[in-house]
Amino acid sequence: MRLQNTLTGKVEEFVPRDEGRVGMYVCGPTVQGPPHFGHARAAIVPDVLRRYLEWSGYEVFHVRNITDVNDTIIERAQAEGRPAAALAEHYACVWDAQIARLGVLPAHIVPRATGHVIEMIQLIERLIAAGAAYESGGDVFFAVRAFPEYGKLSGRRIDELVSGARIEPDPRKRDPLDFALWKGAGADEELTWPSPWGPGRPGWHIECSAMALKYLGERFDIHAGGTDLVFPHHENEVAQAEAATGAQFARYWIHNGLLTIGERKMSKSVGNIISLEEALGRYGPNALRMFYLAVDYRSPTEFSEARLEESAAAVDRWLAFERATRGLAPGDGAGGDEWRARFREAMEDDLSTPAAQAVLFDLVSEGNRALEAGQREQAGAARAVFLELAGVLGYRFEASDAAGGELVAALVPMLLNVREQARARRDFAQSDAIREGLNALGIMVEDSPAGPRWHLQRPTAPARGAGAPAPAPASDASA
Repeated sequence: MRLQNTLTGKVEEFVPRDEGRVGMYVCGPTVQGPPHFGHARAAIVPDVLRRYLEWSGYEVFHVRNITDVNDTIIERAQAEGRPAAALAEHYACVWDAQIARLGVLPAHIVPRATGHVIEMIQLIERLIAAGAAYESGGDVFFAVRAFPEYGKLSGRRIDELVSGARIEPDPRKRDPLDFALWKGAGADEELTWPSPWGPGRPGWHIECSAMALKYLGERFDIHAGGTDLVFPHHENEVAQAEAATGAQFARYWIHNGLLTIGERKMSKSVGNIISLEEALGRYGPNALRMFYLAVDYRSPTEFSEARLEESAAAVDRWLAFERATRGLAPGDGAGGDEWRARFREAMEDDLSTPAAQAVLFDLVSEGNRALEAGQREQAGAARAVFLELAGVLGYRFEASDAAGGELVAALVPMLLNVREQARARRDFAQSDAIREGLNALGIMVEDSPAGPRWHLQRPTAPARGAGAPAPAPASDASA
């Protein structure tokens, strides 16, 4: 497998540290509020990478942290008049629930910053002993110039950072570029821990270095996150860990592009937020995956309701195939190895999910042709391979995923059976009425030699203030 490694700027062959095993650290959420639609991409990309590695036979150990103490959490809690710990706990639960709805596999370890302060203090002590950090008035700072390789992940040079930065002078720092490892507590601060430098709390960057080293050790395989974290967060992680241990930190850095709105990153600070809950409720988890996996994971992607509608419609076509082939025996699975080989070729090429999904669309088309021709075993074989490969990308096709739930899945076939009986006795008025009634509810009926098939039609979002009615279906009398 070949992956784009931010550390080297090259697409490299992926070779894990330990044969057959992969250690992966993913930067998780800062739980200051509910997740937004942009957060979904940073969760889906490593989820798909993990699923593919496991499908390929690797044993993956997945760590995803939760930042439950930092300035933004404390400030929001103060604004809302509640304890910071209570706010963080609430939004950590919201995150867990939303990410589960999205279909993201739970990490094997989900360490919280507040549960690993001891490890952070120990790492800071190692940095001070190594001459890479210093205490100043109850705070501790990392000495950037003490780590000559600073900037190797982001490709930035220290001198360029100094000349291009707008940094407020801080008399506590020896150098304007130095950053906080430990923040001494003020008299009225709520979240504090004892330390050799007095009461306080850890800085943001130190937590991921400490927790990754604790659970994955040195030179672990994959560190993932959004491109917005490359500098300074991930750059600082590298500096802290390697200055303390003298060994390489993560070996492969995988960064996903950001979601933008009007060419600006979706961000709470900017205020251009679409909540993940809203997106899931409107389009469903499969459509959100389709939206993101239809483009290269490293590229930024613009929020688009039209593209989301197209993604939802594509998922509905997959659901229609899955529904039409339920109960079919998979036959001998002829041709399955060829489909898997094409899928693997796409995924091995730097996780090319657009090409992998193209394989699935071709597979569904072949399965539908087999179904139309009455070749039930071939259609069943296509179904089995489709569900296997779609599962590698994280798609789920439970009845409840069909946006109408189990009730719709049970009632529609009954109505179609009544319609077939009406057509058999040439009562086209009744059959038309049933079809039009279903169409009005967004349930589209397609007649085929193998019998009627149905799928849920999502209406395309019209231009603001305008809209055109969908064309009326053809009458059964003229079919």
